Amino acid sequence: MSSPASRPVPSAASQLNLRGAVDLSSLKQRPAPPAPPGNTAAPASQQADGGPALRVDATEANFQSLVELSAQVPVVFALWAAYSPESTGVLDALDRIIQSYGGRLVLAAADIEAFPQLAQAFQVQAVPTAVAVLKGQPVPLFQGGADEQEIRPVLDELLTVAAANGVTGNVGGGAGTSEEPAPAPLPPLHQKAFDAIEEGDYAAAAAAYRQALVEMPADAEAKAGLAQVELMERLQSLSGPEGEALRQLAADEPDNLTAQLGIADLDLAGGHVEDALNRVVAFIGRNFGPERESARVRLLELFEVVGTTDERVGKARQALARVLF
Repeated sequence: MSSPASRPVPSAASQLNLRGAVDLSSLKQRPAPPAPPGNTAAPASQQADGGPALRVDATEANFQSLVELSAQVPVVFALWAAYSPESTGVLDALDRIIQSYGGRLVLAAADIEAFPQLAQAFQVQAVPTAVAVLKGQPVPLFQGGADEQEIRPVLDELLTVAAANGVTGNVGGGAGTSEEPAPAPLPPLHQKAFDAIEEGDYAAAAAAYRQALVEMPADAEAKAGLAQVELMERLQSLSGPEGEALRQLAADEPDNLTAQLGIADLDLAGGHVEDALNRVVAFIGRNFGPERESARVRLLELFEVVGTTDERVGKARQALARVLF
């Protein structure tokens, strides 16, 4: 299986304006399944030392409480199956990493054979699959086999997204709390941008990142941060009825630049990364002149949002080259 995406559409998720939120309202309570593979020494509700567990077995019965917990800390759902040889390795890797964060994340192991409706709710295509829930909203992480070196950056970025949305709780009980070094302080302008994001002032955050780029044009983190907060700023005007009206306009007028770029933003925010990028590439392929250049510039910004090393960005770059040349 392929490696996980290195960035789980973090900045798109930062707005938490995600379409298709998980809905398990119709699920019926079922008996608990067998314990998942890997390290299950502690029961689901409590660790051996009496502290809260950082790994639980997700069921239809406790799903709602896990969603509620996601307002305090991100909950990483690992959807696995006994028939998948890669499931054990991914579960063990997730378990070790999440324990090392000392309560800032919780792992929910979901057996899709025992609870197939969990897989349906998360629209799982293959196992293992990891999906975070943050403030009750799903954030796709990765699919397929992966090791600790591949998974940890994904979870690091998930925590950045969580902090930007005010989810900074700690459920305690982590065995590796003392092993994690304190994060290095951010550069002043980056810290200023981060503080502005926490206050919901995306314009101020963008201004701080722009100043950082004036002072250091090669600052890749500032470039990515600027693209992210500009996306969040645009999304503020695209929620609710406005977004639905724009989606209809985009369907009726495929060459309407504003509508196509707006829907690309919404798709990215909803975790539909390939749909968003392909939409802009298709527009570029159909149009010429200033509108084509505007779309190309926006596409490059979306590449920064997703992450320039993401395999989906690589595919979109190839598609862009085909329509341009």
